[in-house]
Amino acid sequence: MVFKRLLGSIGVGGPAVDTVLTSGTVPPGGSLTGQVHLKGGNADFDIEHITLELVARVEAETDDGEREGVVVFERFRVGAGFRLSEDEQHSVPFTVALPWETPISVLHGQPLGIVLGVRTELGVAGARDKGDLDALAVQPLPIQEAILEAFGQTGFGFKSADLEYGRIGGTGQQLPFYQEIELTPAPQYAHAVNEIEVTFLATPSGMEVVLEADKRGGLFTGGHDTLTHFTVSHHGVEHTDWNAEVENWVRQLVEHRASYGTHSASGHGEAHHGGHHHDTDHGHRSGPGMGTVVAAGAAGLAVGVVGGMVAAEVVDEVGDFFEGDEDEGEEGDEG
Repeated sequence: MVFKRLLGSIGVGGPAVDTVLTSGTVPPGGSLTGQVHLKGGNADFDIEHITLELVARVEAETDDGEREGVVVFERFRVGAGFRLSEDEQHSVPFTVALPWETPISVLHGQPLGIVLGVRTELGVAGARDKGDLDALAVQPLPIQEAILEAFGQTGFGFKSADLEYGRIGGTGQQLPFYQEIELTPAPQYAHAVNEIEVTFLATPSGMEVVLEADKRGGLFTGGHDTLTHFTVSHHGVEHTDWNAEVENWVRQLVEHRASYGTHSASGHGEAHHGGHHHDTDHGHRSGPGMGTVVAAGAAGLAVGVVGGMVAAEVVDEVGDFFEGDEDEGEEGDEG
């Protein structure tokens, strides 16, 4: 029996885990529901904990260029302290709330290229077994969808979306990364900007909308990035003319001429939807630097996180995000 339990602790003859998500696509801040199905191994095992991890594939700028890694950005313990008998079938239901800053991965049923997952960690006899990994689909909040629709109706086009490791200065960002939704400019702005990047930082009460323009350079002037951001409320979304709102935001962004080297929010005015408007110049999105260490390696990114941010742990999938989990679980946690 002792030998069987030893083998089980390293993934041989131990319990099998299969997590099934039942909530479908979920908005940021919404409830993720499902069940963790366990099947006992070739002996009785004490289940010390069942933990769900939210993971995301992110990009980071390093001294050696851009690297990708997989970051754990939230954990939920959904079960603990019970014995799983040999060959026993056992299910643990769960309901957890997604962080409000969880990135959007689906819009109108179409994937945006953002890779998110829910990974199940099973604590057995003092060992941790990364037992299961499932794709997570996140739909926009009503206010996010309304703003993106307004960009489309104003003439902007979707280019790409990605997750960038780092922080946006002057915001209330909580996660160790942020989402950039890159848009091609509407014809009336094509002379002024190459593209506009939109970042949503949602909270229970509202949302910060961060806009960045990659500005075109003139004959005698170079191009540079310009940032502005607005705070909007979740309430009254259907009563707002978002086309006019977005036109106003973009016009302010394009016309903004702050001095080079400004890195903090300057100037305060009222956005139309009951929020505040802030402007800064280039240099706002702070990737790895003071207080943050990012090192590239074969196993992914080694991440040190500034205090106040959700602790980010790098896990070992860097190639195919949703493949090879069983093998990795048997090898142990290299994060």
